[in-house]
Amino acid sequence: MTADHEIHDTDDLIPLTPDRNIALELVRATEAAAIRSVPFIGRGQKELADGAAVDAMRAFLTTVEFDGRIVIGEGEKDNAPMLFNGEHVGTGRGRSYDIAVDPIDGTTLTAEGRNNALSVIAMSDRGTMLDASSVFYMDKLVTGPAGVGVVDIRLPVQENIRLLAQALGKPIDEMVVSVLNRPRHQQLIADIRSTGAGTRLMSDGDVAGGINAARHDARTDMCVGVGGSPEGIVTACAIKALGGHIQGRMWPRDDDERQRGIDAGLPMDDVLEAEDLVKGNNTIFVATGVTDGALVAGVKRQDGYLYTESVVLRGHSGTLRRISSDHLESKWL
Repeated sequence: MTADHEIHDTDDLIPLTPDRNIALELVRATEAAAIRSVPFIGRGQKELADGAAVDAMRAFLTTVEFDGRIVIGEGEKDNAPMLFNGEHVGTGRGRSYDIAVDPIDGTTLTAEGRNNALSVIAMSDRGTMLDASSVFYMDKLVTGPAGVGVVDIRLPVQENIRLLAQALGKPIDEMVVSVLNRPRHQQLIADIRSTGAGTRLMSDGDVAGGINAARHDARTDMCVGVGGSPEGIVTACAIKALGGHIQGRMWPRDDDERQRGIDAGLPMDDVLEAEDLVKGNNTIFVATGVTDGALVAGVKRQDGYLYTESVVLRGHSGTLRRISSDHLESKWL
């Protein structure tokens, strides 16, 4: 793969692609949020866990040399503490970016001590990220590169499984589809299994589910179903780097929410492609594990150190990097 490079504007010499140093600063913010969540893992206090993660992430983001605007903030669904929509982060100097944050994707997972909780930040150029915050849920379809131009969210899930299996050269009985384990998905789960494919039911954390379905070495082939609309935007930033396929449709829970979406200018009846969710390939996605999962390991405490694992995906270069860090625990007390 070609080495990363930065393109510069000849007028002001400001990078047109997110600087690698900014990506590393974002990692520091997700690491901090993950570490501050550790005392609350398995303690049944998801609001306290989220609050600690939010405070830690905000503190680090204020030091980053950029003008960041929160477009997708977490917390509106469950009245949790949040980095609020419209909040500006960073020093205010340098290029302007849209930011999506989820200090803990999987607060319930964290509170119950279960796998696949992440701390997440996604970034793209200012004005490129869809603000879907007025409608909390989105129906999504995510696959790896083999699904591009092959599957379509408008088709029955059984047909999409058959088409993707053919594109992958796999028997249908070896296909695995991730879906959130929710009452609203009972028929969807039955339809998936009716094809002979297997399901991987997720209790929470559909960002990780989507990314794992799009990775070239994934154990799952597709991620489908209704999850958070903020998570859909965040996932799209990652899919840009993985060359995968993502589609979404807004899923209002009632007429009032549908009207709020219309009033906000959201295309309520359209199928949203990756380019509708986040325009261009100038994206960064960063995630640090809070608890262990298929994407990254969770925070470990041992012999006076805190160990974290993070991933950085850059849409411009199409790279996924893993960053393992050792932190002196005494610095975090």
